[in-house]
Amino acid sequence: MEIKSSTKYFAELVGTFSLVLFGCGAAVVSGISTTGPAGIGLLGIAIAFGVSVVVMAYAIGGISGCHINPAITIAMLTAGKIKAGEALGYIISQFIGATIAAGVLYCIQKGLPGWTPGEWALGSNGWGPGYLAEYNIASAFLAEAVLTFLFLFVIFGTTSKWGNGTMAGLAIGFTLVLIHLVAIPITGTSVNPARSFGPAIFAGGKALEQLWLFIVAPVVGGIAAAIVWRVLEKK
Repeated sequence: MEIKSSTKYFAELVGTFSLVLFGCGAAVVSGISTTGPAGIGLLGIAIAFGVSVVVMAYAIGGISGCHINPAITIAMLTAGKIKAGEALGYIISQFIGATIAAGVLYCIQKGLPGWTPGEWALGSNGWGPGYLAEYNIASAFLAEAVLTFLFLFVIFGTTSKWGNGTMAGLAIGFTLVLIHLVAIPITGTSVNPARSFGPAIFAGGKALEQLWLFIVAPVVGGIAAAIVWRVLEKK
């Protein structure tokens, strides 16, 4: 039975909502020392993002393919695996889901005594002076583009005729964990324009000013992976 586009769009909205709420929520709520002896730290945040993808892959993968990331959708469009109209619906749904999740997280954090948003609030991505390890813009762009390329390469590989479809969700989720372990100190890790968009909307300031990089770099990396994969498929 063919799945309606509206059902796919709703699945993408819920999936992206979950990714942002679990991932950014882990960083904002549990990643700091006020929640325990030392918070969950970088490894815990990386696992939260990766496991979010795993659970959503098995929850909505059969409905929409579980893109929950505009860079993935654009890469799939480039590879000819999704139609333009449906891709647009996916992307809009992903941005909406991420924004709602950031709004929910913002409302939760408002209930914490003494909480003020500050720069790059709610797990926003960024770079430069004042942001985590203070990497420059060139490092931030390179990291986001290359890591998104590798992320999409794993996605294409595990979901291809050569891959193991039953294990795809785990492979993709573990790849995202690895990506976060490398990129959190550099950019906070995006590789997903929607994931960056939601928090930046509520954080404003530098997070919003720097948002363009977390839209452009992942899309560049995703398109590059799609082109490479199309070449490999023809061999």
